[in-house]
Amino acid sequence: MSKKFYLLSLLTASALGLHAQSVDTTRSSVLDEVVVTANKLPQKQSTTGKVISVITKEQIEQNSGRTLPQLLNEQAGLTINGALNNMGSNQTVYMRGASSGRTLILVDGIPISDPSFIQNDFDINLFSLNNIERIEISRGAQSTLYGSDAVAGVINIITLKKDITKPVHVAATVAAGNYGTFRGNLQLFGKLGKFTYTTRYAKMLTNGFSSAHDSTGKANFDNDGYNSDVFNTSVQYQANENLSFRTFIQESRYKTDLDAGLFTDERDYTTNSKLLMTGAGFHFRKNIVSITGNYQYSENRRNYLNDSVHIAGFSTYSTDNFNGRSQFAELYSSIELSKNVTFLQGADYRFNSMNSHFYSLSGWGPYESSFSDTSVSQSSLYGSLLVRDNSQKLNIEVGARLNVHSRYGSNHTFTFNPSYSITNQFRVFGSIATGFKAPTLYQLYSSFGVRDLKPERSTNYELGLQHQHEVANSRIVYFHRDIKDGIDFNNFNFRYYNFISQKVNGVELETVVRPTTALTLSANYTYLNPEEVSQSRVTFKDTTYSHLLRRPKHNLNIAAGYQFTKALHVRVAGKYVGSRFDAGGYQANDIKLDSYFLLNAYAEYKLRDTWTFFLDAQNITNTRFFDIRGYNSIPTLVTGGVTFKL
Repeated sequence: MSKKFYLLSLLTASALGLHAQSVDTTRSSVLDEVVVTANKLPQKQSTTGKVISVITKEQIEQNSGRTLPQLLNEQAGLTINGALNNMGSNQTVYMRGASSGRTLILVDGIPISDPSFIQNDFDINLFSLNNIERIEISRGAQSTLYGSDAVAGVINIITLKKDITKPVHVAATVAAGNYGTFRGNLQLFGKLGKFTYTTRYAKMLTNGFSSAHDSTGKANFDNDGYNSDVFNTSVQYQANENLSFRTFIQESRYKTDLDAGLFTDERDYTTNSKLLMTGAGFHFRKNIVSITGNYQYSENRRNYLNDSVHIAGFSTYSTDNFNGRSQFAELYSSIELSKNVTFLQGADYRFNSMNSHFYSLSGWGPYESSFSDTSVSQSSLYGSLLVRDNSQKLNIEVGARLNVHSRYGSNHTFTFNPSYSITNQFRVFGSIATGFKAPTLYQLYSSFGVRDLKPERSTNYELGLQHQHEVANSRIVYFHRDIKDGIDFNNFNFRYYNFISQKVNGVELETVVRPTTALTLSANYTYLNPEEVSQSRVTFKDTTYSHLLRRPKHNLNIAAGYQFTKALHVRVAGKYVGSRFDAGGYQANDIKLDSYFLLNAYAEYKLRDTWTFFLDAQNITNTRFFDIRGYNSIPTLVTGGVTFKL
């Protein structure tokens, strides 16, 4: 352990001594940008003690050959399990080591989820990176402002375009790569009088490779393809200088081939996933008062179809349908009580329902089961006081939230979040915040569900130091999360249950260096030190684990970008993932997965302001590795394409 902390101390000392001017265009920014996720209102990062990273439009465009999960997977504190597997794989978001369903996904500040999922999380395969303008990642408990599921943090996917002036703009991207991969995107947007509009369509398809790993090397597993379409449009009406209205709709769908399980091929097994999301909102601001209202409705549908007529002796057929519906409504306002005090208050309502139906036909005859339409709802009131001193050095946020759950009654969360600028270069910050995670519909009412599950509660602590200089930018954060009544799956009686406790200590380090105007160096490192008292996966007895499944203790991302000319930019990046454990099977010990290092590269050439030609290569050395036991990870992937803007 002493060697690990020595390495960590060395990295920390090096980072805080570095000097740079701006961020690498492929990594989240830790500069003093204006963000909205921290407190639901625009503010500079230096005026909040929350740990927020920003992925800008430029960074997104320089990752046109990748997916949203792959881009998120390179950020501090984040592991997206499935991002480096075959397209269409389940994407599990782990933030700061927290389990799935503990990171809330937002779209333009509005929570989204899929109540038909076991953890009520959201399938980020349903988003195209080309349809996103900006991403804000806020790490640490955010349940006071954003409610249940924001235990470890939130990821705000922002689709709204800013500073549109011309009546018509056109942008398009076409790219192709190995394994029969094609990517296309078309955008049309503009401003006509008081109306601003945006319409986007994105297409992606690939032949892929086998999802399951052939451990014999002789079974001739087939490739598993993927085909997706994403369409969204939004219209904003500026009634006057104080009042605006907005409406939007998004429809996403994808079909992907599946395999039967780890190390097991399947030729006729597919998933069809669909999302319909629509809503409207308004924003009013005059003098010291602003008021915002939003409503969103979403439908998620998934169908698993297995038509294995090729199996000798008898045929098998099964279809499994999941349907989820969500509604979200909120109204909140901010009042500038003085030049140093702002009060934010709001209320929201959430409604989730789901149903499912399974049918199978085999040599043993037909079988059918259903999950009747079931729902839960939650109403909340919250408030937050933002205070800063006259010198603008001290900033304090104090907030609280009251939730009234249709099944669990009343509960509350709170946040205390101060920050202080020691000098113009150094700022210290910290927080104490609580989180709340209600059991999902599936965990309560499915055939594996338990009606008397308790809500999961957590307490989170943070302490950090940020350094900013004309030629340097670094941040180091220590965090601790303590979970009581955690929710997990019992592998012996096949029911959900509340485990005893989970504690995670960790450190995040982000740094950017620009030795010259042409060269940019960046790195982020995440260290996790967990302890979980839970049911043994081998026996019925409780045991203590010092690891978290599929979450590494060490995760490092590094990049070097060089601007050879005004038109030519080249970047080389590396990713190191330390050893971690995956489940070994029924009543079997967890299995250790080896560490790995991936080398990636990107190059682009801009022709005037209209054309950009790019080439992206992942896993250049064709390293063989596994993020999920029994499933293949990406080989060398190369994508080349062109972007047109008018």
